[in-house]
Amino acid sequence: MFDGYDSCSEDTSSSSSSDESEEEVAPLPSSLPIIKNNGQVYTYPDGKSGMATCEMCGMVGVRDAFYSKTKRFCSVSCSRSYSSNSKKASILARLQGKPPTKKAKVLQKQPLVAKLAAYAQYQATLQNQAKTKAAVPVEGFSWGNYINSNSFTAAPVTCFKHAPMGTCWGDISEGVRVEVPNTDCSLPTKVFWIAGIVKLAGYNALLRYEGFENDSSLDFWCNVCGSDIHPVGWCATSGKPLVPPRTIQHKYTNWKAFLVKRLTGAKTLPPDFSQKVSESMQYPFKTSMRVEVVDKTHLCRTRVAVVECVIGGRLRLVNEESDDKTDDFWCHMYSPLIHHIGWSRSIGHRFKRSDITKKQDGHFDAPPHLFMKVKEVDAAGEWFKEGMKLEAIDPLNLSAICVATIRKVLADGYLMIGIDGSEAADGSDWFCYHATSPSIFPVGFCEINMIELTPPRGYAKLPFKWFDYLRETDSIAAPVKLFNKEVPNHGFHVGMKLEAVDLMEPRLVCVATVTRIIHRLLRIHFDGWEDEYDQWVDCESPDLYPVGWCQLTGYPLQPPAPQSSRDSQSGSSKQKKKAKSQQYKGHKKMTSLQLKEELLDGEEYSFLQGASDQESNGSASYYIKQEP
Repeated sequence: MFDGYDSCSEDTSSSSSSDESEEEVAPLPSSLPIIKNNGQVYTYPDGKSGMATCEMCGMVGVRDAFYSKTKRFCSVSCSRSYSSNSKKASILARLQGKPPTKKAKVLQKQPLVAKLAAYAQYQATLQNQAKTKAAVPVEGFSWGNYINSNSFTAAPVTCFKHAPMGTCWGDISEGVRVEVPNTDCSLPTKVFWIAGIVKLAGYNALLRYEGFENDSSLDFWCNVCGSDIHPVGWCATSGKPLVPPRTIQHKYTNWKAFLVKRLTGAKTLPPDFSQKVSESMQYPFKTSMRVEVVDKTHLCRTRVAVVECVIGGRLRLVNEESDDKTDDFWCHMYSPLIHHIGWSRSIGHRFKRSDITKKQDGHFDAPPHLFMKVKEVDAAGEWFKEGMKLEAIDPLNLSAICVATIRKVLADGYLMIGIDGSEAADGSDWFCYHATSPSIFPVGFCEINMIELTPPRGYAKLPFKWFDYLRETDSIAAPVKLFNKEVPNHGFHVGMKLEAVDLMEPRLVCVATVTRIIHRLLRIHFDGWEDEYDQWVDCESPDLYPVGWCQLTGYPLQPPAPQSSRDSQSGSSKQKKKAKSQQYKGHKKMTSLQLKEELLDGEEYSFLQGASDQESNGSASYYIKQEP
């Protein structure tokens, strides 16, 4: 039983990537003879009156082709966006995977020469990023150390039904015994010993070798789904030796009797645990599959994209028309943002036709049954109508729930929603939500649940009151009974740690915390960053994962921000708020990949009446009654 030799060790540290530094706009390069604007090529502008620069998007073009008498904007959309919500373009750029930096601000305020310099530098940055597109985790971060040093708790794996083992985690808990490599051994071959789970944090478990009793000196963290974790009895059936750790090898003379006594009645992993892990990490989506995905340049329409790679159920989608494959978008295979080919036509959703007349070699349509199914609805009776008001999570600012309007009713229960006061003139920023979506709410939801409701941009009568607004706009509220009031037994609690996608930069998965729970709605805070980066996410969102998911799947994890970055960011934000109390601006957020900005206008308002945060699954007081 104790034959065999050698010790093994595990290294849970991650590789690193250095943070990008923030730079001022570089001097105008002398090698920039032309500027390309929407496919048109113009000679380099030298201040002549024939050229103009859009004050909204910063694009350069022929002055006569610009909109309005003043020629300040390149299009009607830019003119309306500038007056309603001039910062939304910056957020849209981030959705497109473009790294927002100081240049995004400079484009609206600096003279033409500075704008062109920023544009040239931005193009150079894109070329460099194309070569190193993959995110890289930062060295030194360990979930185990982070949880131990702060006494954090993590959301259990059973909270994430879409994650590996989410539906078959079973009775894995503290006290379960497993067989693991013995790292406290000097024998020349790999040997094992039995350990017990002291603490669970998602997929990760704090293990203690059997025989150490209350001695935690050699405790170590390990991913339960890893290849070196086995149920008790595995060594016997596999012919592997069990050897007690060197530190306690003289503690008992009869280790066999000790193990028999300790393991009698103890729980261990199921015999087929490793097989279940392997099966739960098989994903139906394959590379080269074609799907329809929301167009990040025009949220109101979809376009064709091709699956480039699959990691842990997350898909890297590349625009079918992208030759260099840099026009990409990350989402989970169960995301409501992707659909089968033909979905848009079937429900009447806008669709951008591809310039490619036929499928490229090897590309094939993803079967419809692979996509997440939505609940069937009955639209025959009382149903949503165009012009009805509601509250909705802003897809361009997921930290805000805003006053919104139903702009179009599609088939199969889908709705096109516009955010009041900040819509583009052509409706290009309308967003498609299903009627059962947990991201739309009836009028009064925020007030009854003490959530800050973002009023329409430019609305003067503050504090905002729904009754007055409905009367002023001659509109009606969508009936409460049409909304999804189902609250599952999700198992989340305030303070739980998890790994969450930053949906404003969806290729990033970050260390995060649940800070509020409103029935099924979770407020996700990204550790180390200001609260302005928080995002409202549904409890069943496929963009939330257990602690250890990144390690298990091989996906890069973004750690909390260092203290220096938080301090500099906090100081600058306070100065901005004092200078402009009526405007709310997001702060700069530096990840290990790039500098990120969240620039949003609008003041935050709190309602004094309402219910406190709900951690239960009941739906009492879920909605507020409207004033007569």
